[in-house]
Amino acid sequence: MTILYCVIAFVVGCILALVIQNVFNKSRLKRQLQEAELEAEVIKKNKLLEVKEQALLMKSEFEKQANSRNSKLQVAENKQKQRELALNQRQEDLQRKKNEVDAVKQNLDVQLEVVEKKQQELEKLHKQEIERLEALSGLSAEEVKDKLVEALKDEAQTHAQSYVNEIMEEAKMTANKEAKRIVIQTIQRVATETAIENAITVFHIDSDEVKGRIIGREGRNIRALEAATGIEIVVDDTPEAIILSGFDPVRREVARLALHQLVADGRIHPARIEEVVAKVKKQIEEEIIEIGKRTAIDLGIHGLHPELIRLVGKMKYRSSYGQNLLQHARETANLCAIMAAELGLNVKKAKRAGLLHDIGKVPDDEPELPHALLGMKLAEKYKEKPDVCNAIGAHHDEVEMTSLLAPIVQVCDAISGARPGARREIVEAYIKRLNDLEQLALSYPGVLKTYAIQAGRELRVIVGADKIDDVETEKLSADIAKKIQDEMTYPGQVKITVIRETRAVSYAK
Repeated sequence: MTILYCVIAFVVGCILALVIQNVFNKSRLKRQLQEAELEAEVIKKNKLLEVKEQALLMKSEFEKQANSRNSKLQVAENKQKQRELALNQRQEDLQRKKNEVDAVKQNLDVQLEVVEKKQQELEKLHKQEIERLEALSGLSAEEVKDKLVEALKDEAQTHAQSYVNEIMEEAKMTANKEAKRIVIQTIQRVATETAIENAITVFHIDSDEVKGRIIGREGRNIRALEAATGIEIVVDDTPEAIILSGFDPVRREVARLALHQLVADGRIHPARIEEVVAKVKKQIEEEIIEIGKRTAIDLGIHGLHPELIRLVGKMKYRSSYGQNLLQHARETANLCAIMAAELGLNVKKAKRAGLLHDIGKVPDDEPELPHALLGMKLAEKYKEKPDVCNAIGAHHDEVEMTSLLAPIVQVCDAISGARPGARREIVEAYIKRLNDLEQLALSYPGVLKTYAIQAGRELRVIVGADKIDDVETEKLSADIAKKIQDEMTYPGQVKITVIRETRAVSYAK
């Protein structure tokens, strides 16, 4: 019985243990299920947040792309509107110009008809007047003209013969021996260097790497430098050297100094090039004035007008038949002083006239006057004495000699130019041809600058963009070529390049 109770108790204990364990397992499973549900809810919320963020990012990117596309479309639309406005404006301008041309043409036709009628009336009146005069004189117009020519010939021959006789008598009375002595002594007491004339300047550089910087991207630097100075810059295989080619020594010196400053500074671009070239031109102008002052002081000449001093200094950069003009002027001044002293004349005036006798070769503009007459006008303008002005104007017999200074200046100028090694005709003719080329092109309206390069084989003409349009540039190039062909003598052919440049400049402040 006791065993039975024990068995029953054991069975009941096992059943109770199983029930308790089952209850415990159910509660644990329920708790795990709740935790899993909470974790799933957190994961769900995180995923929803990530999806929302991606959606916002995609929306923002799309809006950026849409805004960029809209701005591009707006810019394109604005450009199209501007083109349409410009086209409409151009059409209106063309129509207005066409109407103006038609009106001018009609006016010209009317004026031509009036002129033709007046010309016919004038010819008729002229013919009637000639017939009346022939009837009064009893001679035809041709007979009167022949008689007048014969009378003028006879009179001219008589005057010329008497003038020759007077000169010969005066020459016989002159002491030839004394004149020779004075000239020989004067020549012996003045010795100067022989002429050295170059059309190129060699600019030395430290390394060939500098050449690439001077040329610039697609050659823009070297083109800007050539346009600003008017000098052809030759960059070839010559080691550590660049050649500056041009007939004007002032331009070559400006180009050399500008290149030196640009290479030393390291900043080489078109805007900087123009700034440096302008600064160097100002320095050269100051140096010219200083040279003129120093020359006047060395020769003991005082009271010269500042403009005459500047012209004297400018002579350093000019040559006459290969002879340096300032050297020639100094030499002539010294010769004139010595010869005037020998003849008992005013030495200071003679030296002054000798120094200034060729200032007509270095004016700021180029008028169509012989240099002797131009020099005389400049001397008169700046209040030089009449005998000095006459000596300047008469040293090539362009005006009559009125003082004894004039023949002295003429003779000393010839002595300075005629001594061995003084001059070379070829160089002067070459430089004159290049000057004539530039001046011929500069005579056309709208032309701002002209540069003869390639030893005269090319002429570059810079015109104002606001004065000449693209069509007129082609016509201008053809007109200049035809005028050069008709009026000048030159070897080979000359290329005429007309450059029309438009610039837009703004400043960021």
